[in-house]
Amino acid sequence: MIKYFSPLALGLCALPFVTTAAFAEAPDAVSDAVSQDRLRADVEALVGFGTRHTLSSQTDARRGIGAARRWAEDQFRASSKACGGCLEIATPETMVSGSRIPDPVRLVDVVAIQRGTERPNEVVIVQGHIDSRASDVMDAKSDAPGANDDGSGTALVLEAARVLSQHKFPTTIVYAVLSGEEQGLFGGKLLADYATQQGWTVKAVLNNDIVGGSCGSDGYCDDTHVRLFSEGPRADATDETRAAARRFGGENDSPGRNLSRYITGLADGVQDDLDVRQIWRADRMGRGGDQLPFLEHGYPAVRFTVAVEDYEHQHQDLRTEDGVTYGDTVDEMDFPYLAKVTRLNVASLAELAKAPTPPAPEADAAVKTWTDVTWQPVPGAVSYNVWKRRTTAAGWEAEPVVAGTEMTHAKLDGLRGDDWIIGVSSVAADGSESPIAAAVPGGGFRPLEQK
Repeated sequence: MIKYFSPLALGLCALPFVTTAAFAEAPDAVSDAVSQDRLRADVEALVGFGTRHTLSSQTDARRGIGAARRWAEDQFRASSKACGGCLEIATPETMVSGSRIPDPVRLVDVVAIQRGTERPNEVVIVQGHIDSRASDVMDAKSDAPGANDDGSGTALVLEAARVLSQHKFPTTIVYAVLSGEEQGLFGGKLLADYATQQGWTVKAVLNNDIVGGSCGSDGYCDDTHVRLFSEGPRADATDETRAAARRFGGENDSPGRNLSRYITGLADGVQDDLDVRQIWRADRMGRGGDQLPFLEHGYPAVRFTVAVEDYEHQHQDLRTEDGVTYGDTVDEMDFPYLAKVTRLNVASLAELAKAPTPPAPEADAAVKTWTDVTWQPVPGAVSYNVWKRRTTAAGWEAEPVVAGTEMTHAKLDGLRGDDWIIGVSSVAADGSESPIAAAVPGGGFRPLEQK
């Protein structure tokens, strides 16, 4: 048996970063290439378009959503030129209408695709939305700087492309700048539909929305945490899946929830001054983000957002009232904080792009004193780790129950399955490890219709 102890178990301090180009660096070395100055310059450029409202001009050369999209596409093309043409640029589009879009409008996402060298159909997506809004969600005329919401997420995506395109990975990374979020998550739906049309195996979606501030409207500040939202019960669950989960567990083991645990495990190996605060909700109370359309498709997706939101500088007209300044402007942002969140995203993308897809395990422990765990082979995996955690525990135990097995089944003697959640991760030849998929109804990382 190959003895392999997970980076998650060992705190990731010694986890090697190895690309298919035999490039060996630790995750923090890769993410150290993130530039705070470039992030600021990108946010300032985005604010310079005046408004990026989805219903603003698509033809004006300097103002509005069209000019902003073309600028973002130019940034991707510059990154592609710097890596010898390694990025394919796509601009999926559709016509949309809705309660916040009374007349049909052309909606365009700007996407850069860095194809994997071995399994290009396996895809990891990082995204942010480029559109902005003022107090009135229908106001397409007033200035709407959208510095933090979501110039910060857009800048993060552009910077991730600059950094990671300098390396090669066995699987594909997609960098996406989305439109139409403020009008009803239309850009996220467009890209989720596009991913399905392309036949991609979507391993993870990292949505970044409002990731560049550290102080709230009440004066409370926190620049040492980022919130990571993940769904509990799957959005694409069927009646059959929900019934099975009620009997056998799974309400706390959606792919998104285990993706959240995985990223949390990576964080300490990236930097010392930013921890993940897992939020076990699909999004904030009463609100939404572009990860939600992916969840509805059955794709694992999470949302990064600041530890503390500032409501005076979000969705507000530029103004001063009773001595209080309102508006989502650059001067209210914390760029050292944005750089930290960007570094965590870059490290997470790199690890996910190197690792195989998680398996879809099943556990059988009925009326016996042991547990049998089985799964199908995963492309790119040379071995598997089997994990356990108490049904009441937040996270997986520190070390696997079985480490480095090349088989696709394991008999866990003496482990009475009624008392435990069991999971399996896949491991590549270079030691890169996937998130853990739980052996519960709906625990696999594929859409349920593809299970």
